[in-house]
Amino acid sequence: MKTGPDIALLGSLIGDPARANMLTALMDGRALTASELAQEAGVTPQTASSHLAKLQAGGLLSPEKQGRHRYFRISGEEVAAALEALMGLAAHAGHRRVRTGPRDPAMREARVCYDHLAGDRGVQMFDHLTRRGLISYDEAELSLTVKGQRFAEDFGIDLAAISSSRRPLCKACLDWSVRRNHLAGAFGAAMLDRFYELKWARREKNSRVVSFSRRGAEQFDTLFAAPRRSTGT
Repeated sequence: MKTGPDIALLGSLIGDPARANMLTALMDGRALTASELAQEAGVTPQTASSHLAKLQAGGLLSPEKQGRHRYFRISGEEVAAALEALMGLAAHAGHRRVRTGPRDPAMREARVCYDHLAGDRGVQMFDHLTRRGLISYDEAELSLTVKGQRFAEDFGIDLAAISSSRRPLCKACLDWSVRRNHLAGAFGAAMLDRFYELKWARREKNSRVVSFSRRGAEQFDTLFAAPRRSTGT
């Protein structure tokens, strides 16, 4: 018998269309009821319960109970990152859904990935932070530098508060639409929350899309300026 992680089990869990639709619906960080997830998957409540039990047993979903209602959410950032990477692989291999819509460009520009910013703007922020030496790699580990800590505090991030959890402060997450890294971890989540607080951006209802206001987009581009291209002579 082969030893090591059983990727076949996870593949079978994610590979079912109904379960894949459920997981995708939870990629915006919300917790949904079994009935809501049944609608997302296009299955009966009884069938949804069976799928949810399998996803929970496989460690991909976590249940939460409030009063008489039971909710489900993605069990952690590692699961969200794996799903985001699979979306990128599917897009790269040409396995796209038949239905596309006007939200697709907006999804590519900016969207929530679990609880942090993804899409073109998420990658832009990650590139700027690494290029300016605000975050750095050390033996494949991502960390906030001293310069980055000053930047975070100046931007209104409470580092003491977000560093108190067991969650990594900084983490790279492979973006499915750009196929390059965006910033995850507690710092990535805190940055997106700060954009909301500053009213630079807002979440679209029932969507992963993050819409930046005109002023917010200008402020974001100023803070995370892309390198200027050389025009040559």
